[in-house]
Amino acid sequence: MEVAKISSKGQITIPVSVRNKLKLRTGDKIVILEENGRFYFENSAMLAFKRAEDAFAGEAQKAGFETEEDMQEYMKEIRKEVRGR
Repeated sequence: MEVAKISSKGQITIPVSVRNKLKLRTGDKIVILEENGRFYFENSAMLAFKRAEDAFAGEAQKAGFETEEDMQEYMKEIRKEVRGR
């Protein structure tokens, strides 16, 4: 457990150990989530990445790609078509 103090401006300093675990750097944004009366901090970039990953889960299989190599070969073909070769 870590403790943070709230300033007169409502600001808090996130302890280094928490920043490291969340992979936060200067200028990063955090999301504050509430669940059942408890609040959680998340790195906003990591949360967006997780949500995108979840949204695309299973889409390659639905499109008929069985392996990553299948997808890469398809992308090569598309690039050739776009370039006009």
